[in-house]
Amino acid sequence: MNTSSGFASTFAPYTPPPDDPALVASSSRSPSRAWFPAQHEPSSYQSGGLPTLGSAYGGGAGNVSLSGFGNDVETEGPANQWDTRFGTRVDVLAAFAYLLGPISALICLILETHNDYVRFHAYQSALVSTPLVLLRIFGALVGFPSFLNTLITLWIVFVEAFMAFRAFVDGSQNNLTRFYLPYIGPLADQWLSEE
Repeated sequence: MNTSSGFASTFAPYTPPPDDPALVASSSRSPSRAWFPAQHEPSSYQSGGLPTLGSAYGGGAGNVSLSGFGNDVETEGPANQWDTRFGTRVDVLAAFAYLLGPISALICLILETHNDYVRFHAYQSALVSTPLVLLRIFGALVGFPSFLNTLITLWIVFVEAFMAFRAFVDGSQNNLTRFYLPYIGPLADQWLSEE
């Protein structure tokens, strides 16, 4: 009983992969994949498309100029406005910039260096939450009445939760429209443009 001779007779020393260009060019029909139906290229973010920087989208209160962004050879900017440094979703990362106040804003500013939408919300979060948190700490140290400290804390939570919600919704449904807080939003936009 010699099974090795049967094995060696069917062994091929080299078999080209199924996606070999020579094999694909020789076959007239392309392989059909039922789980990926033939469709046109998706154009919206919600349907899986990735719009590029050259496409026109509304910018809300004051469109942000993207001239020069990603055009330099030495920059490592994203290929489109939906890319982040670590591949996370833009809307989730922008909302995270508000969740822990100045701490999450600082984390986003340090770690996310590619996406202007996320960086704008990180700057705005830092500018709105840092003074409120410092006021709350000052109130605790000086001895503000407890109802006033509670009111300041609730105000911080409300502002941060509302801004996280707006950043998430604007990032996921409104084509990265930026929500500008009065006085703070234009300052955050100015800091972003000066980077």
